[in-house]
Amino acid sequence: MATEGTPGTASIDLSSGTGRLVVAGDWTLPYYASLHAHMRICCNQVSDHTAVDFTGLGALDTAGASLLADLLGPARVARLAAGTGLAAERAALLQTVGSALAAYCKPARPRRSKGLEDFLARIGAGVESFGKQTLLLLGFVGIVFEALGRNFWRPKHWRVTSLVSHVEQTGLNALPIVALLSFMVGAVVAFLGATVLADFGATIYTVDLVGYAFLREFGVILTAILLAGRTASAFTAQIGSMKAREEIDAIRTLGLDPVELLVLPRVLALLVSLPLLTFIAMMAGVVGGAVVCYATLGITPTMFINLFHEDIHVRQFLVGIAKAPFFAFLIAVIGCMEGFKVAGSAQSVGEHTTSAVVQSIFVVILFDAIAALFYTGMGW
Repeated sequence: MATEGTPGTASIDLSSGTGRLVVAGDWTLPYYASLHAHMRICCNQVSDHTAVDFTGLGALDTAGASLLADLLGPARVARLAAGTGLAAERAALLQTVGSALAAYCKPARPRRSKGLEDFLARIGAGVESFGKQTLLLLGFVGIVFEALGRNFWRPKHWRVTSLVSHVEQTGLNALPIVALLSFMVGAVVAFLGATVLADFGATIYTVDLVGYAFLREFGVILTAILLAGRTASAFTAQIGSMKAREEIDAIRTLGLDPVELLVLPRVLALLVSLPLLTFIAMMAGVVGGAVVCYATLGITPTMFINLFHEDIHVRQFLVGIAKAPFFAFLIAVIGCMEGFKVAGSAQSVGEHTTSAVVQSIFVVILFDAIAALFYTGMGW
């Protein structure tokens, strides 16, 4: 097949007798359609052994180079360009287009669904990710403990102003929502207890139900979950935004320790705030239960306090409040750690903020379950 070319045109000639392919003229975008049509006719006659003559090649652009790559194959075009005596710019263009098409334009194989294999692979990836995350958390906990021990005997390194500010943000500002939520949950627990216990004629034990529930579990767990959603996300967003703006690098450049400057005040602030908020949550939940007992059961506040004093021991309060510092430390450490893991974009800040909330709530519930098993085993 042959198309005769004149100056300003493009041609391709395949001599069937000699097996020689002659490329001549301008292989540019204006001639793309005609060249593509002729190329489809002769492409089946071109093999890897067909000799190629580029001596008559005129102008060349990426459209023409891609046609040659389709005709001869990307890898062969890249090889031929280096040894055909072409002008340097044309040889470089052919090599670039051929290499790019050979490397990046391979058709993707359709992926077969493997069902059980994919399911097991996802489980394995999840277990591996959980293990890595646990190791990172343990390592960051060690860094925080090291910073605490290093700065404990150096009062000039204490960030008192930052500590007070974070206590206000994490404790004082969270007080209304913690008290309100605990009050409402206490009312719900008392109402449900009164409804169920009425079938057994034991509505008087609603007081014990509310007391045990809030002193041992609900007071600390509700407060911890609220702060996991409110405070851990705030810590991650604050530190993550600083990481995205390269302020963390600037702190290190100034010779300061980011853990000492950013993490310790937040951890200590939450260690102060969470136990106090837990105590308030306990009292608000008990008050909510007392209101429902008075409204539905006719148990006066004086009778409620007397029953509460007789049946609920101080040990129940200590069992509940003892969990607050552990929850506070874990929530603060997870929030700060996720902030340091931000990659530098707004999307990364959002992803790690969500991760901090999920991890904090998961860890709080996990450790609360472990503590409940431990207390039960110890007879507390």
